[in-house]
Amino acid sequence: MNAYDTITSGRAFLGIELGSTRIKAVLIDEEYTPIAEGVYEWENKFEGGFWTYSLDEIHRGVRGCYASLCDNVSHRYDTSIISLSGMGVSAMMHGYMAFDENGELLVPFRTWRNTTTEEASSELSGLLSFNIPQRWSISHLYQAILKREEHVGRISYITTLAVYIHYLLTGKRVAGVGEASGIFPVSGNIYNEEMLAKTQELFTQKGFEKKLCDILPSIMTAGQEGCYLTADGAAFLDESGLLQAGVPICAPEGDAGTGMVASNAVRVRTGNISAGTSVFAMPVLEKPLSGYYPEIDIVSTPDGKDVAMVHCNNCCCELDAWVKVFGEFSKLLGVDIGKSELYELLYKNAMSGNPAKDGILSYNFLSGEPVAGTQSGRPMYLREPDSSLSLSSFMKAQLMTAFASLKMGMDILSQKEGLTFDSFTAHGGIFKVEGVAQQIVADALSTPITVNSSAGEGGAWGMALLAAYMIKGNGKALPDWLDSEVFVHSESVTLKPQAEGVSQFEEYMLGFTKNISLQKQF
Repeated sequence: MNAYDTITSGRAFLGIELGSTRIKAVLIDEEYTPIAEGVYEWENKFEGGFWTYSLDEIHRGVRGCYASLCDNVSHRYDTSIISLSGMGVSAMMHGYMAFDENGELLVPFRTWRNTTTEEASSELSGLLSFNIPQRWSISHLYQAILKREEHVGRISYITTLAVYIHYLLTGKRVAGVGEASGIFPVSGNIYNEEMLAKTQELFTQKGFEKKLCDILPSIMTAGQEGCYLTADGAAFLDESGLLQAGVPICAPEGDAGTGMVASNAVRVRTGNISAGTSVFAMPVLEKPLSGYYPEIDIVSTPDGKDVAMVHCNNCCCELDAWVKVFGEFSKLLGVDIGKSELYELLYKNAMSGNPAKDGILSYNFLSGEPVAGTQSGRPMYLREPDSSLSLSSFMKAQLMTAFASLKMGMDILSQKEGLTFDSFTAHGGIFKVEGVAQQIVADALSTPITVNSSAGEGGAWGMALLAAYMIKGNGKALPDWLDSEVFVHSESVTLKPQAEGVSQFEEYMLGFTKNISLQKQF
């Protein structure tokens, strides 16, 4: 069936993901191939001491992204989206949206990027003997309780961004198990009951009377049905009024879960690396860790397997800013270089550099980086007075720094837990330039890194796949379904770590960790 027939017959699947710098929609056919997409660019704002997006901008962004998708469908196929076989919504994980009994947002959305909950995170982690990161929803809630914020007494329920959009579309406050694992610790496909009881007792002692089981979203797992697009949800999403209600909607997931699906990395001893504004690695565990570490989050795959998540707040933003600077310089010279060509030139040239040998060091911290122990961020570039400055080493420092904090976290798993993994699959725009970031990550983690031909599709595609799995899974386990149905003919490239590159990265990390105290001054 061609794309036109797939769309007009309502047999396509839709995935929407609200990322940090753009909202993306991907429409796929019954062979799981993208046939149309929509994009809405946006950026968070730092207001009132928090990184946030306004509710108006969230609504405008989702609608704008869907309108962009519809325009793309109209332009490419001269048709419109009337119905779908299934759809799903994902968003940046974690964060805090608190609502009263009338559904009014009590305080502006607090995103994952905030590092304002250290006290709550530390106390909860000690209480539960389980790492509760600062960006998790429960940390934000407890920090508000500790600060006696006025809105706490009026809370009726809390959600993440993905859960909120899902609620607007379906009228149901549910989270996929992967997304739920960034709200509160899960055990299997439910919130951990023992930890929930301990936390409830603590909150009650602090004067918080609401029951956590009442204010947290309920949990669904991958493949589970039961949510459908309402008439109000269709009207919210599609301002043209063409989209019909009744579309099955799978459980909302976080960008970590959709990244794992998009990279076919939900089987034990594998994992994925997702790189964008932030970067995180998601190795799937065979057994629990021997202890808990502040740098390691235990979360879940969309089908309920334990994952040791190393999440770093900073990755590509500072790198992209430097590429933009060089683009401006090329325009001053009267040279019109396309964006993709510019990245290709700078990245590939960087592979001849050796920043550690040349005495060049960079920090890409635009916000705090808990894995590295910093509370706020200042992009920083350093070099030795007698160093040899070259474009190749400067750009390679930017590329290596994008993954330096990730290595700090992953070294805990390898050095303290003795864990090794068969391979990681990487995805995100940084991997579009063949053989550059992929090789750097392989060297950083001393693990083979695979990039699929679909690497640039990202989480919106992964969300569309989860929607398709809900309808077409036929009882198969998610890893088996992905292997046999989606990635069976996928083209991929695997790069192994190279001894020289491993040595270079280790040498670079010596300077990175030695001088991290400079970042801690801010």
